[in-house]
Amino acid sequence: MASNTFSVGRDCQLVLMGPYGRIDLTHVTGFEARQLTAPVRVDRIDGTQLAAELPKGWEGHFEMERGGPAVDDFAARVEAAYNAGQSVGGGTLYQYVTEADGSLSTYQFDGAVFKLAHAGAWKGDQSVKQRLEFFASGRRRI
Repeated sequence: MASNTFSVGRDCQLVLMGPYGRIDLTHVTGFEARQLTAPVRVDRIDGTQLAAELPKGWEGHFEMERGGPAVDDFAARVEAAYNAGQSVGGGTLYQYVTEADGSLSTYQFDGAVFKLAHAGAWKGDQSVKQRLEFFASGRRRI
């Protein structure tokens, strides 16, 4: 059930399917996604301005507190496959949003590739913060 009449962070759940199966992200503290577009502008001879934004995929990131080796192991497996000359396929990201009216919206990010942008800083008595970035070729509602 939604918490308010507007969306808050806890209304979102994420499932990450990498090229080798599900990646269980423990202690996700933030998620951000943004659409990428290429602008097209037309300046007609009569002075009328026309515009379009052509979809060019999505990018974003996960912020998390490290709760296990899943993300590190995933990055190591992709790197090892690349170094062995193997092809590494894309993955899929699912975002489930509990809407204010109690309904569920599901979005699928296709052709996703990932990078472990920040594996974490290890310091005494502090949690290890990690950042996993992604690019997806498209996003659709399912």
